[in-house]
This record gives sequence, C-alpha cells and structure tokens, in this order.
Amino acid sequence: MARNAEKAMTALARFRQAQLEEGKVKERRPFLASECNELPKAEKWRRQIISEISKKVAQIQNAGLGEFRIRDLNDEINKLLREKRHWEVRIKELGGSDHRRFGPRMLDHEGKEVPGNRGYKYFGAARDLPGVRELFETEPAPAQRKTRGELMKDVDAEYYGYRDEDDGVLLPLEAEYEKQAVSEAVQRWRTEKESRLAGEKQEEEEEENIYTAQAQEPEDDQQGEEEGDEDGNTFIAHVPVPSQKEVEEALVRRKKMELLQRYASEALQAQSQTARTLLGL
Repeated sequence: MARNAEKAMTALARFRQAQLEEGKVKERRPFLASECNELPKAEKWRRQIISEISKKVAQIQNAGLGEFRIRDLNDEINKLLREKRHWEVRIKELGGSDHRRFGPRMLDHEGKEVPGNRGYKYFGAARDLPGVRELFETEPAPAQRKTRGELMKDVDAEYYGYRDEDDGVLLPLEAEYEKQAVSEAVQRWRTEKESRLAGEKQEEEEEENIYTAQAQEPEDDQQGEEEGDEDGNTFIAHVPVPSQKEVEEALVRRKKMELLQRYASEALQAQSQTARTLLGL
C-alpha cells in the first residue's frame, strides 16, 4: 500500500497542486450558507445558483422530455430556489443588500402572480402534467349584476309605450274596434230599453190591489179567514195565522232548546227528550 508521501508525488497530485497554485481550480460551493463568512463569495454563490436555475428552466420548457424527467427538473429547480433564499438570508446577515425585499416576483403572461409563488412552484411543461393543470384553472367570474343606475339608462319613452302609435298601424285598428264596440253597445241598449218598456206595460195591466176587499169571491171557512187592518181594509188569510201569544211561546221554547243544547250533556238531553215524549209535549 502506497504511503501518503508517495501519493503526493504522483503525476495527478502534482498537476492538481500546480493548478491550485495558479488559481485555476474552481472552488466548490459550500453545502451550507452559514459556512461562508465573506460577503463577496456569498454574492458569487448566489449568482451561480441563479445561473443554474436559468439553465434548468430553459430545459423544462421541452414537453418531449417525458413526465418523469420533467418532474425531476421541477424538483431540482425548487431545491435551487430554496438554496438561493438561504444565501440571500446569509448575505443580509453579512451586511449585504436584502435581495428578498427587492427581488422580482414571478408573474405569468397576463401579469398575475404565479399560483404557489410562496411554496412549491411549477415551471414550463410541468404546468401541463396530470394533476397540475387543475391548479392553474380558475373558475369563471360570476356575471356582475347591473346597478339601479345602469338599469335606468335603458328606461325611455318606448319603455312606457309612448311611441307605440308612431308606426301608423295601431291607430286605424283601434278606431275600427271602437266603432264596432260603440255599435254593439247602442244595439244592446235599445234592446234592453224595448224589453223594459214592454215589461212595465204588462205589469201595469196585471197590477191590482191585493189588500182590497174581494167581494167577488164567496166566503168559505175552508179556504181562509177574513181579517181586517186598522184602515178598515179586509183581506183573506189562506193559512192559519198564529197569535202574538203563540209567537212568544214559540220563541221562548226555541231559546230553551238552544240553552239546553249549549250547556246540557248528551245524557241530560236524552232524558229531557224522553220526559217530553212521555208528557206528550
């Protein structure tokens, strides 16, 4: 096994040593931003990360790379973006400018901020991947209702029908219909007047005083009773007329039945009806 001294004497080791001495070997970016204590180097690593992001964003625009390659590129870009933020925080800690405050925002072709700008982002062909396209589809805005002022702009004379007669068609039709309606009304009035006059004439012929004494009819007890009023006019009652006392007794009896039906129970009403039946009332 070769010793360290022998390894240092190999051609590769001597070549690398020469490059280090000349300053041609590229310095590797620290894994953690906190390991860098120099502001110029921190700015250098930030610019290097931005360059790598630009290259990968240009590559991800090609939709023919395949779904898996596009997803990997999108993950690498998001990883570089997180690393860039760490370097920007470190630059601010070292006394440099605040790039996060003055940095440009990510906008789409319409000038709107890209969805997910504050978290995981999608670039290029990654937007058209299955399950990602739905994130960028926005629902159509609902139709705005017109205000009262906008509705009143459409209200004019035609809205209220003031110009319906300007076409010259409606007025002749209305005049013809008016003549027809007037003639029908006049004919109906004449017919009613003639029938009314004929009815009045017939009533005058048939009208007679029913309260006058009917001397022509024979007096018959079976047909009715002859009675008279205060003026001395007599008339014949064809039905038995109850007296004032009978009317009062009938009213009292009906009032008793109403009170009995309202306040008495069904059993009491049945007993009362039975008693009335036995008494012959």
